Amino acid sequence: MARKGYHHGNLKEALVEAAIALIEEKGPTGFTMAEAAKQANVSAAAPYRHFSGREEIIAEIARQGFGIFADLMEFAYQKGQPSALSAFESTGRAYLAFARKYPGYYIAMFESGVQINANAELATVANRAMNVLTQAAEDLCRHLPADKRPPASMISHHVWALCHGMVELFARGEPGTRSPFSAEDLLESSMGIYLRGLGVLDKD
Repeated sequence: MARKGYHHGNLKEALVEAAIALIEEKGPTGFTMAEAAKQANVSAAAPYRHFSGREEIIAEIARQGFGIFADLMEFAYQKGQPSALSAFESTGRAYLAFARKYPGYYIAMFESGVQINANAELATVANRAMNVLTQAAEDLCRHLPADKRPPASMISHHVWALCHGMVELFARGEPGTRSPFSAEDLLESSMGIYLRGLGVLDKD
């Protein structure tokens, strides 16, 4: 009978799943390779067949996470069509939804200190998620005259930072439960204020 941790022989994925669980429990620096091996029900030496150390496991989790994240962002963008505003707002909500549903991946991606640009494959998939938000911003600004049109990449980076702040403060664990408003409501109102300030949306 195959050992439980091998998941039908897929040792690498078993280790990734074990590390995700440990990240959610202890944080990205709170576990060891030996603990990941124990969680996966394999020998302490087994992880080194696929990973040089904890940082490499975290980088793989981040790579997988960004792939899921990019797929979710693309789905949200398409779901909001044909309204450019709905598509843009939908990508923002997808950011919050991802952080809630996949905390282990989220932590590996954004809180572990993983060097995204040091890994070409990781950088590519991370950029795919940002490109969705940039495209949504470009659609939203298309009606503006060229000389008054803010750079779509500036908007996407600002909103990415806004989404990240909402996740960290109000959407994932404490102190999120202390907010009198939902993270979604806060994000929607903040995006509205921001976009009106840029002239992308008409003032009420």
